[in-house]
Amino acid sequence: MLSPTAARAPLSWAIPAIVIMLLFHYAAFVAGGWYAFTDWNGLTRPNFVGLDNFRRVLTSEEARSALGNTLFLTVFYVTLSNAIGLGLAMLLNGSLRGRNALRVLFFAPVVMSPLAVSYVWKFIFAVNGPINAGLEGVGLDSATRVWLGDPDTAIWAVLVVMVWQFSGLCMAFYLAGLQGIPDEVLEAAEIDGASRWRRFRKIIFPLLAPAATVSIALPTIFGLRTFDQVIALTFGGPGYATETLATQIFKQTFGFGRFGYGAAFALVLTALVLVVSSIQLIVLRAREDRL
Repeated sequence: MLSPTAARAPLSWAIPAIVIMLLFHYAAFVAGGWYAFTDWNGLTRPNFVGLDNFRRVLTSEEARSALGNTLFLTVFYVTLSNAIGLGLAMLLNGSLRGRNALRVLFFAPVVMSPLAVSYVWKFIFAVNGPINAGLEGVGLDSATRVWLGDPDTAIWAVLVVMVWQFSGLCMAFYLAGLQGIPDEVLEAAEIDGASRWRRFRKIIFPLLAPAATVSIALPTIFGLRTFDQVIALTFGGPGYATETLATQIFKQTFGFGRFGYGAAFALVLTALVLVVSSIQLIVLRAREDRL
């Protein structure tokens, strides 16, 4: 309930905050959208070029690679993070000894800086790093790789780092969902002779629908915006093997001075996030309503 002072506060008090938000957020967004239709290089006067930047985004090799890698990372990242997160949640929701310490341990990477975590993993994936040293130590010299310099393995290395860091976030969502399921329901099903798998498939998994909605939608947005891990591990290389839409925005804008082209990439990424997340929410919410 509002205090008498707060209730009498005039609406005009909120105007400065609203103006600042409009200037520094929405005005910047609109300006960036305008520059996407120009050839601005950050220095000279921008010239209107229509849809040329967007045609280039849709046809250039770097753009196709960036879009493909972005979708690849997003699909596998969301799938693996949810599978691992759900498995950890099921394991740590029971009476396992030390489960609280394990929950903290698995969730800890989530609160770390993605850039710092990626630099640690860059050392692990190095030619003379722990992975290759371990393989050599057990006689698997032929399995050693230049993990971050090989186009066939670099994208998978980025994926490993993303899944390792954020599986704990999905675990937290599913743990919250599991703790909201009444024990009486599961006990009744067990008494009726339902197997563990049947209890999971018929009771637990459907009741986890709200948790799954959040655990799928939020990592999808993270995946589509993948930037820190790629910049720290590979800087988009080798070639275009690990380029994403977010890294292309950075490179085209600040690396090559193509501010208009970079703004076009940004609009494409914004539209992709909006469309994919909206479709996901519609489908997942409909699934919740059916259950």
